[in-house]
Amino acid sequence: MKALVFEEPERAVVTEVEEPQIGPDEVLVRSHAVGICHSDFELLAGHYIIPVSYPIIPGHEWAGEVTEVGSAVAGLSPGDRVVGECVVGPGGRDHFGFSISGANAEYFRARAEWLHVLPEELSYTAGALVEPFSVAYSATHAAGGLDPSDRVAVIGGGPIGLLCVAAAAAHNATVTLVEPQQPRRAKALDLGARHALDPGAHDFAEAVAELTGGAGFDVVLEAAGAPAAMASALELAGPSARIVFIGIDVGSSAPAQLGLIQSKALRIRGIIGSAGLWPKTIRFLASGVVDPSMIVTAQFPLDGALDALEAAQDTARNVKVHIQIG
Repeated sequence: MKALVFEEPERAVVTEVEEPQIGPDEVLVRSHAVGICHSDFELLAGHYIIPVSYPIIPGHEWAGEVTEVGSAVAGLSPGDRVVGECVVGPGGRDHFGFSISGANAEYFRARAEWLHVLPEELSYTAGALVEPFSVAYSATHAAGGLDPSDRVAVIGGGPIGLLCVAAAAAHNATVTLVEPQQPRRAKALDLGARHALDPGAHDFAEAVAELTGGAGFDVVLEAAGAPAAMASALELAGPSARIVFIGIDVGSSAPAQLGLIQSKALRIRGIIGSAGLWPKTIRFLASGVVDPSMIVTAQFPLDGALDALEAAQDTARNVKVHIQIG
């Protein structure tokens, strides 16, 4: 079968590999849609956050169809449409698509307990967005829930940031995206943001004051992961605001007005992933309150996976790139 393989750091190829054989507790899945994530490029660069070995097949944002089930598997049958979690194994020690080969192949194997049935209301494209949307949905929970009274700032218009916009807007909050790239700001308005601001604009501070009555935002969801943007969350927040840090940065730093944490009585959370929220995330999306597939800006066949990787790095043109396989 064909697969996208990271043979070693900085070397990706589309090649023929052996079709996997499943064990009693596993299922064989035919891949249909796979998203490309920033963390895939970290894997390709050779510095992922947990130990990995090469060659490895990437792909942790996916949706597919069960074609075979192991003898000990209950609750799944051939023909079931499924999605799967990526932080797996005892204590979350393994990451599907990183330390375990993932979904960027015609077929792949997975353990049944990682999988969730995809409702008919959701397409395979939407299903491949359950993983990133679950992170955005988790952020709304970490903020203590949102309602129409909340003025929410989302910092960063990447895929997770835009899905945070969609998740917050689906809770009827008043959402503002803070993002320097104009196409990302335009996409946020399509996803339900009321406002979109350029943090580099000369009148940015005045615009924030106008939108919040001078008080600052009730909730700040930081999804950029850039140190300066992370520091700005403290400044955008209003009194007793809730701040959730979603964007990941390891080892960098920036000056921050730490005194604002106390003077504003801020409540701050950091989150990684979305453990335990997948069933609720899937039901939330199946309700139709938000269409995550709006962030998909390009799709490629598996044969064009290298072009897909290149397109995903062109952030001026693309938000989320998918590889369509089945």
